[in-house]
Amino acid sequence: MSYFLVAVSTRENLELCRRYALAGFPDGRNGLWTYLDIAVGDVVSFLYGARVYDLYEVTRKAAYLHAQSLPPWPPLELRRTYHFAFRLHLRRIREISEPLVRSEFAYVAENLLLRGGYRKTHFQADQTTLQTMSEMGSLSTAGPEPLDHTGFDEFVPTLTRTTAEVDFPRTYFFNEMFLQVLTRRYLSVDDRLDEFVEAVSATELRPSDLEVLGEKGFPEGIVDLLIKESAPRGLSRKLLIEVKNRRSTEADLNQVVTYRRNVGEECVGGALIARGHPRKIQAEAIESGVRLISFECDFSRSPATFEELLSTFRLEYL
Repeated sequence: MSYFLVAVSTRENLELCRRYALAGFPDGRNGLWTYLDIAVGDVVSFLYGARVYDLYEVTRKAAYLHAQSLPPWPPLELRRTYHFAFRLHLRRIREISEPLVRSEFAYVAENLLLRGGYRKTHFQADQTTLQTMSEMGSLSTAGPEPLDHTGFDEFVPTLTRTTAEVDFPRTYFFNEMFLQVLTRRYLSVDDRLDEFVEAVSATELRPSDLEVLGEKGFPEGIVDLLIKESAPRGLSRKLLIEVKNRRSTEADLNQVVTYRRNVGEECVGGALIARGHPRKIQAEAIESGVRLISFECDFSRSPATFEELLSTFRLEYL
């Protein structure tokens, strides 16, 4: 079970989310990224105006066609008009309204600041933050107002590596955001995480004590994936992962090396995941201590759903 903060753009939209126990994301790449990143059974809160609201369990996910006429949110006017086609149906667990500026939200506040504020629709918080939220506010007693989705056809979004197959909102081009989600979900399975920890020689870590988190902001930059101890004691040991939806380059390797050096002794390993690694990069990686990993993902039946891609996704340790 993962915990996410979902950013809401206006007070009106926040109240609609809370009233109907519903999270909606626009039918663009960032919206689909969020929709795929959050799974049924995960826990979410809303973030607006430097405050964190409520605690919800995701009970169902659905993508809707013809969302331009689907309530409750008005269209979002940016470079083009977006509609809230991607939706999470929620069950409110706790009613909460707490300011973000407090020590208990240090992980959230730091990540938000270093990632450029509300630039993206969501980010993943750690288990310590979830435990804190589980003790705030009060248990929810009132249910949401019903919102009728009858008459709106659902669809399953797909991904492709072929630009000719792109067809919004049904099919999107596969980029690194979606690769990050695939990698995080793949490594969140215990035996695969065991294999990863052993491969990067982080033998001082117990996989059962770890959590796999999405994008994390550091002063040195944004790391694609962070594996850290869920309940650190004294030291907060970390593994850093960069993912590239292409063959790796020397700049990619240097990026991981720089992150490791700047994070310091609490970083006990780093990995670079890409479609492939040239021999020159393989030789340099041995000297730098960064583990190179290639990924495989079957697009032979394209476009493909996220779950189809996840079922074929593999990591190969060089």
